[in-house]
Amino acid sequence: MNRKHIVIIGLGGVGGYFGFKINQTNEINKEHEISFIARDKTYNQVKENGLTLLSSEHKNTVTHPDAIYEHISEIENPDLILICVKEYDLERVCKQLFNIITDKTVLLPMMNGADIYDRIRAILPQTVVLPSCVYVASHIEEKGIVNHKGKPGKLIFGKDSEHKSENLDWILKLLETSKIDFEFKENALTAIWSKFIFIASFGLVSANHNSSIGAVCTDVSQKEEATKIMLEIKAIADKKSIFLADDIIQKTFEKAGTFPPKTPTSLQLDVHSGKNKTELELFAAAIINYGIALDISTLFTESIYSRIKANHKNLL
Repeated sequence: MNRKHIVIIGLGGVGGYFGFKINQTNEINKEHEISFIARDKTYNQVKENGLTLLSSEHKNTVTHPDAIYEHISEIENPDLILICVKEYDLERVCKQLFNIITDKTVLLPMMNGADIYDRIRAILPQTVVLPSCVYVASHIEEKGIVNHKGKPGKLIFGKDSEHKSENLDWILKLLETSKIDFEFKENALTAIWSKFIFIASFGLVSANHNSSIGAVCTDVSQKEEATKIMLEIKAIADKKSIFLADDIIQKTFEKAGTFPPKTPTSLQLDVHSGKNKTELELFAAAIINYGIALDISTLFTESIYSRIKANHKNLL
């Protein structure tokens, strides 16, 4: 196999977890060149002490990449780029990638959102982008240290429907060798939208009420609000010919019921912690924009979006 240059942008809960697994394996087999991109304190911490992952999966908790950079502009000839940033940084990152990617670069966005692929495609129309969604319970313990709990993280991704990419077998082998749980599908959109219908509805309702996943499942009015959002998302998916089962709403509530009742959502935590940058746009704006483009009513999502913005003036 030809040696490839693999770049992980962002060392938060997602990038830190998957980047750790890829790099730890590569430290042993030396098959590829691995570069991390991190900012400020994270950059300094990882440069001096390596990336730390606290997880029952690994005895060796520290890994050191071949290189770590503060700026995307420093990267040369990347073959695979894992984009692991918050959604509000996506456009900024893609505009910087424009100057360093080649015609062989493959982008794998490790982000959960229905419109991530479309937003990347709008900026980088000639680049192969593999649509994906991620399941992992991990968070930043402190800069350069990621804490993972629960089951191993999982990646679901598929082929780029707009571009025929070169052989992707080397990427599948990389993930297998790195002992990453993944599913590769011809079309990953059903998996992506099935996750989106859950995280968007529960995120918006819990953020609006400062409640938990359990409260959204059991409080009559909150459950009704989540259902209305799900119905709007289902209508958009149907119009886009993305298959979501007829019982997707019931199945989504059943899945939510498996979480401890007091489990918060990340959007609820961010909105009520006073952050001015949150993933509110990832959920609400995506639904609203797709509704406008497809002539589908999203009145309830628009209403809850307006209420959250009105009650939290700090939000950008």
